[in-house]
Amino acid sequence: MKKLLFLLAGVVVLWSCGSSDKGELVGVQDRPYFEDIDLKGMVMINQGNFSMGSGALNATYGNPQQPRTMQVGSYFMDETEITNNEYRQFVNWVIDSIARRMLGENGMDNFLIEEDEYGEPIDPPILNKKEKIKWNNQETREALEDLYLAEKDRFYRRRTIDPAKLNYEYYWIDYQEAARKEAATTVKDEHKGTMFANRPKGLNNRSSLIKREVVNVYPDTLCWVHDYTYSMNEDFTRQYFTSPAYDNYPVVGVSWVQAKAFCVWRSNYLNQYLESIDYTQMNDFRLPTEAEWEFAARGGISEMSYPWGGPYVRNPNGCFLANYEPLKGAYDDDGGVKTLMVGHYAPNDYGLYDMAGNVSEWCIDTYDESTYTIANALSPYYNYNATDDDPAAMKRKVIRGGSWKDQKYFIQVQTRTYEFQDTSKSYIGFRCVQPYLGRVKGDNLKTATNVR
Repeated sequence: MKKLLFLLAGVVVLWSCGSSDKGELVGVQDRPYFEDIDLKGMVMINQGNFSMGSGALNATYGNPQQPRTMQVGSYFMDETEITNNEYRQFVNWVIDSIARRMLGENGMDNFLIEEDEYGEPIDPPILNKKEKIKWNNQETREALEDLYLAEKDRFYRRRTIDPAKLNYEYYWIDYQEAARKEAATTVKDEHKGTMFANRPKGLNNRSSLIKREVVNVYPDTLCWVHDYTYSMNEDFTRQYFTSPAYDNYPVVGVSWVQAKAFCVWRSNYLNQYLESIDYTQMNDFRLPTEAEWEFAARGGISEMSYPWGGPYVRNPNGCFLANYEPLKGAYDDDGGVKTLMVGHYAPNDYGLYDMAGNVSEWCIDTYDESTYTIANALSPYYNYNATDDDPAAMKRKVIRGGSWKDQKYFIQVQTRTYEFQDTSKSYIGFRCVQPYLGRVKGDNLKTATNVR
């Protein structure tokens, strides 16, 4: 017995020597580093509630829609719409990735990583982004020939990358479906009078909740022509996305589906870098909810129709405050005929530019006339599930803010309309949000009142 007690005492001594918590609850140590960071080109919008839809009129009947108080959390938002040059970074990344995959599959082993650090095979192999592509090398040119337009389709024999080949493959988890499946299997035990849930089949098979998407990422440059018949917009079709002159103009011709893919790429691009420096991952970028968009557009000024606060579209000097169509057919009265460089007009009180006019902006929500009634007031987001009777309903996505081709009703912060998610227009762009990790800026782990 004494021998056993001696051994136990030795274990206690050894354990206490190797631990610094003295038996106290201190949490897991050596976690990834985290503190507030400022994201380039984004502004912080602190949490708040507001009267969503206040001041709105129905354009057809003139009836005011019922506003409702909604709550949003804190989030970062792009200070301008995504520009041509920013979106081109995404396109070029896709081109680079496809080229590396093709080169690796053509026997150039340096472009694919087929084993992990322990020598275990990686299937499928991942791309080696550190290896430089020698685009003008003869062997490289031959291996990448299928990435370019066929000779018969080339204009003046220019070797041009085929936009139809620029497909981005990504995966996402459908948490909405997971929640629906779990809720659908919750039943009542009649004998015990309690509620319990059998684990849904869909949750046992987690792979059913992982969705694969393949999206062509190149903007529809022909949107400038097909949006306006009998109109000379061929110059914009040829140059708007390709010329450096338009680098800082808002990207257009991007569908809701493409904008969503951009957000996924941007999230992975940032988080892979943060992981490489042992920094905690940030929340994913995404399109703003309709409520987040309107809350941000109001700039902290309630009950007003425009981001600058007042009921007028000109300042005291008579100058227009946004890029829209002031009078029927008089597009240039505000200084712009079509899109203008982002940030051309003054920002609202949150530091956000072009929340009225220039280009309309995609929101993540599905459009429904009764959203204000049926959406939850806490972080409202409406995601309609299609039915056999109305399969197209879920494809109607909210657009906000109005554009260069709209009259002033549509550039009001409360005005709602929609386009179908797979359409691309010369007057629709987008900007991203990233939900904040925490409550408000500065309220992080180092300043929290419960840190011991």
